[in-house]
Amino acid sequence: MMIRTTLAAMLLVGTATPALAQNVGADPNYGERSLSSGFTPDPYTVRMTSGGSVSASNAAGGCSGYITDAPDLRLRFDAGSLPLIISTQSQDDVTLVVNAPDGRWYCDDDSGHGLNALVRFNSPRSGRYEIWVGSYDEDVRSSTTLQISELESDGRRQDARSGDRPDVGADPNYREISLESGFLPDPYTLSLRAGGSLSADVISGCRGYVTQAPDVRLRYTNDDMGDMPLIVSVDSSSDTTLMVNAPDGNWYCDDDGGEGSNPSVRFDSPLEGRYEIWVGTYSSGSTQQATLHISELESQ
Repeated sequence: MMIRTTLAAMLLVGTATPALAQNVGADPNYGERSLSSGFTPDPYTVRMTSGGSVSASNAAGGCSGYITDAPDLRLRFDAGSLPLIISTQSQDDVTLVVNAPDGRWYCDDDSGHGLNALVRFNSPRSGRYEIWVGSYDEDVRSSTTLQISELESDGRRQDARSGDRPDVGADPNYREISLESGFLPDPYTLSLRAGGSLSADVISGCRGYVTQAPDVRLRYTNDDMGDMPLIVSVDSSSDTTLMVNAPDGNWYCDDDGGEGSNPSVRFDSPLEGRYEIWVGTYSSGSTQQATLHISELESQ
């Protein structure tokens, strides 16, 4: 069964009316950053200390914790088609308050991993995001890492060290290929070694062991045959798995959806763009011989 990793949208709270206690125009405590969609590294991180003396409820009803008057970070963001995910990493109970380009307040307490906060914009606007990182308790100041991402906000991935998670921007282990819809021969095949030392379950719903870098980067374009599916599958005598990061930024994973113990991921309406592909082994240990298949006609 193919599993698509999705996240529930964060609750919008408050109003577009500016609050008197939070000064969105003040110089931010930890500076100003400018990012454009597709930025690397992802996540972008900023170290800071959470908390303040001002109740976050002054910004909008439903906001929690204590923050400073000035924002902690000002993000100038040039949006694309991917989501924008703002989250925290801290050992303590921290909160988030975000004033977005639409003038509205977005707040969260515990939607991230553990007691961390997370605010997700599924269709982010370009413009200024004023960000406060609060402490749930007034007298607590906590060392916190603010994370800004377009790719993945699953708590287990956020917990991982940068070297312990798949890197969609790394050079592929085997090849970068470009295919247009209607390509020949079909299937396109590539022999490789499946597996690695990284557990794929740092991405929710994924299984097996992979390398940090993708095995293959596929640049796919739809042409006159844009109604064709795109099927990525593996042929191996060993138990293999698949991880695909698609142009929409979501992860698509499979274990035994193909023949035997082989995986297959099918996109019925494939998007144009980059597909980062990992071929894993279900069990840890040595790598195994495998053949990657890319097809618009059949999965094996």
